[in-house]
Amino acid sequence: MRLSLKYILISVFGLIISSQAISQQLLDDSTVDPNPHRMDWWKAAKFGMFIHWGIYSVPAGKYNDDINQGEWIMNRSKIPLCEYKKYAEKFNPVKFNAEEWVLLAKAAGQKYIVITAKHHDGFAMYKSAVSDYNIYDATPFKRDPLKELAEACRKYNMKLGFYYSQAQDWSHKGGAINGKMWDKEAQEGSMDEYIDQIAVPQVKEILSNYGDVAVLWWDTPQSMNTERAQKLHELLKLQPQIISNNRLGGGYQGDLATPEQYMPPTGWPGKNWELCQTINGHWGYNAYDDNWKTTKELLLKLVDVAGKGGNYLLNVGPTAEGIIPPVCAKSLKEIGEWLSINGESIYETTASPFNYLSWGSATRRGNKIYLHVNKWPADGRLIVPIKSGVQKAYLLQDADNSLKIKRSKERVVINLPRFAPDKIVSVVVVEIEGEPDVFPMLTLNKKAMASSELKEENSVMKLFDNNPKSIWCGAKGSDSAFVEIDLEKLEPVAGFAFAEPYRLWNNKTQGFKLEYKNGDTWEMISSGKTKGVGYEENFTPIKARYIRLTISNKEESPRLNEWTLRRPE
Repeated sequence: MRLSLKYILISVFGLIISSQAISQQLLDDSTVDPNPHRMDWWKAAKFGMFIHWGIYSVPAGKYNDDINQGEWIMNRSKIPLCEYKKYAEKFNPVKFNAEEWVLLAKAAGQKYIVITAKHHDGFAMYKSAVSDYNIYDATPFKRDPLKELAEACRKYNMKLGFYYSQAQDWSHKGGAINGKMWDKEAQEGSMDEYIDQIAVPQVKEILSNYGDVAVLWWDTPQSMNTERAQKLHELLKLQPQIISNNRLGGGYQGDLATPEQYMPPTGWPGKNWELCQTINGHWGYNAYDDNWKTTKELLLKLVDVAGKGGNYLLNVGPTAEGIIPPVCAKSLKEIGEWLSINGESIYETTASPFNYLSWGSATRRGNKIYLHVNKWPADGRLIVPIKSGVQKAYLLQDADNSLKIKRSKERVVINLPRFAPDKIVSVVVVEIEGEPDVFPMLTLNKKAMASSELKEENSVMKLFDNNPKSIWCGAKGSDSAFVEIDLEKLEPVAGFAFAEPYRLWNNKTQGFKLEYKNGDTWEMISSGKTKGVGYEENFTPIKARYIRLTISNKEESPRLNEWTLRRPE
């Protein structure tokens, strides 16, 4: 999954063939969802477990001298099918225990599980009558882990979804290949025949034989046209309550947007979206990757995602023995301990009413705003940029004791106790009357200009439309271009963030320079180089009307998805 570059470029640049998109739009507009409440449980859940598990866990990330592989090892190392199949002969996960996995997800506070039924290597992780290249027929294990997992999920009231690679399949003739074909005899064939003989009947199996399926998580729409996608989309009728994502292809948008390993700066307003992320640097198990995210990093990401109105699908990559790595289990349990106390501030909430908070993030449920404070103020004064409507404030862990509030026309100051109740994120609840009156985003409805634009659909205003897929792009052949915004009057500015249409593993970085106009002179605020996933920074507040962001790119025209400016509290 990590290197699904074809999908990434399609998703980010929006290069879906227009005729397909139009036909799907007509389909969507003419169809009334017979189950309008399908999404209710998902919107309330906020937190799920992703599981990437397959025979790629046998090499555990290593092929010859390369130790930096995961579920893409067959493709990246160009392993012939006859050799790759030998991993199946060694795959015997006798320590797999479906109930333990489900109970771990429960302990973590996760509300749903999505597991790989078939990844791009074409190996089915269930007993399939369509192809004997599956865990029951091709391994010594002789069990169906998806069946066992489905039974455990029913027992413990956990939603279960399946990931299925519908287009890429490196082991069945005709399946899409990312990059050049390396095993022609095993891979060359008709993709239409692959869809009809492998993908369609296998999806029918997983939607028919495992009870209620909550989610169908497609991945990489490579070479998927409308006709191919429609055959798969029709199968969703087997599960009337099912939710699907936006990676099927053929113009089908699904129910969920799925940013991978990165967070849109403003979330995805008006969309259901789900951030999927790894705990280390790989989706599938890699025994050599110890770059684990800390519990603090993961918990802060969860509250940030919830604050931007999304769900967090956090991945684990079990070993060839069927064990979820202990370091993953430890972090998940620690997150669960926090949620057992503070879950009210995450589950069943909506996005923060604030554009940005320097000390943390926020969520909302009805008349309550939950302030997730990860930078406890040393002076005990929590500044909340809300103009009116605040009735009371208290710590979520101590709801019976109100905190003192000082109100002004532009903010509320809450007096906090000296010590934070939680070492990572403490929750302060603010009860309001009516709708919260907060400052609009600094860039909202402001005029902007760019030194160059590729074409009309890549205009500068794409940076301010709250759509992480739209893109501003400099003119073809330019290696530097700037965007300038007019805030209409002097405004206090204390930070900025921008999103790029890249991913970390592409190594496509860009240079940037942020300046403001002081009289007739442009003065530097910040400069640097991105890592291909955007950039954000806070700085000592300035007052400015004109702000300019220059992007340099030696490989291709400069480009960005979004650009936001931050107010000080």
